[in-house]
Amino acid sequence: MEDISVAICDDSALMRNLISRVIDETEGLTVAGKAMNGKFLVDKLSLFKPDVIVLDIEMPEMTGVEFLRWRKQNKVDIPVIILSSIAEKGAAVTIECLELGAADFITKPNGSISADISSVSDRLIELIASYGGSYARRHGKHVRSSEFFSNLGSDRLVERKLATAMGKEKAQEFLANKSAAPSAPTPSFLSSTGPKAPAVIEPLRKPGKIEVIAIGISTGGPNALRDVFKMIDPHLKQPVLVVQHMPAGFTKEFANSLNKICALNVKEAEDNEPIESGNIYIAPGNYHIYVEQSNFGKKMLRLSQEPQRNGHRPSADVLFESVAKIYQNHALGVIMTGMGKDGAVELAEMRKQGAWTLGQDEATAIVYGMPKVAYELGGVQKQVPLDKMADEISKLARENI
Repeated sequence: MEDISVAICDDSALMRNLISRVIDETEGLTVAGKAMNGKFLVDKLSLFKPDVIVLDIEMPEMTGVEFLRWRKQNKVDIPVIILSSIAEKGAAVTIECLELGAADFITKPNGSISADISSVSDRLIELIASYGGSYARRHGKHVRSSEFFSNLGSDRLVERKLATAMGKEKAQEFLANKSAAPSAPTPSFLSSTGPKAPAVIEPLRKPGKIEVIAIGISTGGPNALRDVFKMIDPHLKQPVLVVQHMPAGFTKEFANSLNKICALNVKEAEDNEPIESGNIYIAPGNYHIYVEQSNFGKKMLRLSQEPQRNGHRPSADVLFESVAKIYQNHALGVIMTGMGKDGAVELAEMRKQGAWTLGQDEATAIVYGMPKVAYELGGVQKQVPLDKMADEISKLARENI
């Protein structure tokens, strides 16, 4: 196995060293090189030859935004992950980075710089493994799967919780003893093997007319949604409800950015608003989104801050569960790229109720986690590559109105 190589671009020497430490301490990752600004990175890119770039936004000489413009103009396809302290305060700048081709972003919470990086290290590794791994495999490298790194993250989380509960030394002793014992089987959604044969679901009713389209998506989602919505049928009649795992403070800007490239109206969902045809509603960060039927039969969007489900709020499972209940066989459910299993169980429930269902295929998913589990549970009628997803959604919607 080869390592996923990472270039780090940040004007803070301390931050460059802290990010390097996270990478060096993670099996399967290696630092390809470090740069103090975008100009230095441009000059050294051919030497570094990274599989992924971790990029700050505010830097002297050449900012992160300027580097992304250079990258786009020069058709450089190395994926870029934004890691910046201004990201949350400057949501518009962060979304501009996505529009310029950045793959994803991480915000650093308030606090000391060392505390910041430790609190986002698991998420950073997940994104590096997902985007860097996908790029490396496309270019012929044999690297570890995203699921391998997900397992590492789960192990680190267990270790931190044990250290808090038992003390560091006792936790290390406990884990050392546990590692000597036979290991439990790896859950299928963390397995690096291909999908198992799907379970067979016998729908309670035949698929009917499509009245709503519900989409669940996570890692790899920002650019995947851009690809889908810029190609979606401009005459689509059905409303589209979207759960994209994204932090609070960004989804309104993200919806606005999608609205610029989509013929349909794209907006951030609001609580208690009626669901109107031809609109695309993006779940706000940190809020579940679900459908409720009023006493007068009107379908309404509702938001809640109920506990996370599958580690997420918003959760695709919450949305799909309500769609299965309210619309039954008059819906289309779509599950796309993302790590873990959010949305998989309730997409299978949608299928059981008679809904139409689609899943992104393994070849085009940045992370074939959520769609893989949904497929194995029998919840996916058809697997579709990303470049065909808009056409498939539009075709089903036109034919079943």
